[in-house]
Amino acid sequence: MTRLTTAYYHPFQATITSKRTHGSIRNTIGIALNEPLHICSERYEDHRLYIDDKPRSAYAQLPVIYFVTPTYPRREQIPELIRLAYTLLHVPRLHWLVANDREGCDNFLDMQLNGFGIPYTHMASPMPREYRKVKPAPRGVANRRAALQWLHQHNLTNGILYFGDDDNTYDLRLFSEIRQTQRVSMFPVGLIAEYAISGPVVRDGKVVAFLDSWVAGRRWPVDMAGFAVSLSYMSQYPNVNMPYKPGYEEDLFLRSIGLRIEQIEPRGKNCTEILVWHTQTKNKKSAVVRLENRFMDERSNLGALFRLLERMGVARASDTEGLLATISKNGKSKTHSYFLN
Repeated sequence: MTRLTTAYYHPFQATITSKRTHGSIRNTIGIALNEPLHICSERYEDHRLYIDDKPRSAYAQLPVIYFVTPTYPRREQIPELIRLAYTLLHVPRLHWLVANDREGCDNFLDMQLNGFGIPYTHMASPMPREYRKVKPAPRGVANRRAALQWLHQHNLTNGILYFGDDDNTYDLRLFSEIRQTQRVSMFPVGLIAEYAISGPVVRDGKVVAFLDSWVAGRRWPVDMAGFAVSLSYMSQYPNVNMPYKPGYEEDLFLRSIGLRIEQIEPRGKNCTEILVWHTQTKNKKSAVVRLENRFMDERSNLGALFRLLERMGVARASDTEGLLATISKNGKSKTHSYFLN
């Protein structure tokens, strides 16, 4: 069942850092999150009868993975979430926390998430206005903070937390690996920065150091997709935090849960396998296509098609703006009226 909320919405506030402290580590550790939440829709029931040819009941004893996906409106948003959803459909015992960087709810996104059958929570989690003009902006932080607050409010002390961006590529073996996490597990992430790889250095089954092309004083120089956290371990630290400090989100989050290097559990055959890839999609502006409004009726599919594209934020049709739409047959273009009158 989908539950729609009607609670009054307060814009997210920067409770950890401010303009005065932005850029420093001071005042970012040791303060608990206090984020107001705006839940757009959520469903706790799993509507998938079978997962990888097994009945859903066969997985009942597995710990739940809380898969946190920060996202934001752009023309690639819906197709990337659809692609990710068709990976997650193969993963049992998963609750998908989708946090959208916008002021209000996106009803079309609600409809999409509800249609997959995966247990999910969709929340609006806009970046505070004071950070939108900062370069570089702390992208995805408000989203992840909202998800952390959701976990805190639900007092969850069992399961696994994983931060999974909507434009990454995931090997299904990753989910089996992270489900074994006792405290914090780590593993390499492909296509990161100059080395095209980021992850732990392992000797004799123990993490001893890190390989990453940008250290910058970080105790934990890892990518957001390169670790998973046990909620039973995280629940021991009431001041879990992820501050608005670009480039240091992972490091300061892991510091806030008191991580020590000897506690890290290397996964992926002692970090010799790559189970997640940082495959970023190149973003472009939404397209504007010049098509006369008089042809956007039921005489062809184009009206319905462009109305769908506009709801997705991908493209829109205009009487006066954009590139003139080319409609052709047998290799030759004709006027719109030739086909659509």
